[in-house]
Amino acid sequence: MKRSRTTVAVSALIFLMLTNWSTSGTAGSGHSHDDHGVPGTPIRAENAPQGNLPNLDLTSTLADYLKYAALNNPGLEAAFNQWKAALEMVPQVTSLPDPRFNYAYYIEEVETRVGPQQHMFGISQTFPWFGKLKLKGNAALEAAKAEKEQYEKTKLALFYRVKSAFYEYYYVGRAVAITREHIKLLTNLESVARTRFKAGHASHAAVIQAQVEVGKLDDRLRALESLREPIVARLNAALNRPSNAFLPWPQTIPHHNPAFTDEEAFAWLAERNPDLNRLDFLAEKEQFAMKLAGKNYYPDITVGLDYVDTDEALMPGTPDSGKDPVIAKASVNLPIWYGKYRAAEREARLRHAAVQQQRVNTENQLEADLKLALYHFRDAERKIDLYRDTLIPKADESLKVAQLGFQAGKVSFLSLIDAERLLLEFQLAYERALADRAKRLAQIETLVNKDLSRNESNETEIKPTEDGS
Repeated sequence: MKRSRTTVAVSALIFLMLTNWSTSGTAGSGHSHDDHGVPGTPIRAENAPQGNLPNLDLTSTLADYLKYAALNNPGLEAAFNQWKAALEMVPQVTSLPDPRFNYAYYIEEVETRVGPQQHMFGISQTFPWFGKLKLKGNAALEAAKAEKEQYEKTKLALFYRVKSAFYEYYYVGRAVAITREHIKLLTNLESVARTRFKAGHASHAAVIQAQVEVGKLDDRLRALESLREPIVARLNAALNRPSNAFLPWPQTIPHHNPAFTDEEAFAWLAERNPDLNRLDFLAEKEQFAMKLAGKNYYPDITVGLDYVDTDEALMPGTPDSGKDPVIAKASVNLPIWYGKYRAAEREARLRHAAVQQQRVNTENQLEADLKLALYHFRDAERKIDLYRDTLIPKADESLKVAQLGFQAGKVSFLSLIDAERLLLEFQLAYERALADRAKRLAQIETLVNKDLSRNESNETEIKPTEDGS
């Protein structure tokens, strides 16, 4: 009978301990990420098998490269895992501390009227002061939101790396094609000059000048072709591919015509930029930390239950012989070290002030970056219109007139070479402006965290023309 009561009591204490442990342990961990108030499903590499990666060939567009990077870049996956890890802090800090199970064995039995005491079992649970767990959870949630913004920043930076390298790769490919066309043109002119020299209608200097120009263009072509390898390595790095993996020349680049004002761009920057949003969430986190520091002046409460295993009394017939006492207990810690608590409050206030100052500094720098990007974007647009609509047509017409004049003996070969050189420079400057405009638009999209092409119905693709313009 005595052993049965002891077994029941110990079982009850253990059941209470396990119930408390399972309740506190699952209260937070049972929630999904959306339960923590951080919406959205990011693009993750682990959600996409390697077989789902797009093929990168002559038909691939910029969208294919961006998808490939989003599904395969380890830096983006690392940022996503950092966000997941921060979310897992929420159920940890909002759970109760682990309950304590105590056991005491009396080396020398304590004799009492009802019998000697042999063992004592106990369980206790500490409850933080009202509001502490909630404040810790809110602070952890704001930190997780800040990590999400860091993930967004990483994604935007990755897409900008891909776009920038892709546009530069396109420019080099177009520069190679245009230079080759001009080498063919100059080779033909050199042949014409040689024929006219043999016929006595042109000087030997014209032949030498043509050969010099061909040599100069050949050197430029070699330099451009040598540039292909480092640009491919840069693009492959963002795609998480071997640096020497082959990538074909891009055939087209998207050409958007976004209609937005500078004022709209600055408004988007203030509202959507992940750096600023991250600092806003960190400021909220420090706000909760300040409130939590104020809770240190209040004690935590610990309640518990002890059970003492008592053997039968030595004297037969003793009333309540072998009765096991059950003891309810409560305790509080004594928050008397006020200097420590005041220091914690000052620390939280200083951290909050530091985040606010950092946000002002970051916003100033981002606004300056956006202003410069907008200038370069508008300037590239102006150059595109100038070269496409005015300078290239006039230079092409000038070259044709010079060719006819040279064949008729009315124009010197040097003037013909100058006309050809001018057309080449204008065509290369036009391609440079196209690539720069696309890169600056990508930079603006990165700063304002907005795809400016999605709101536009007027979207075309820039394709090379037969004359290289």
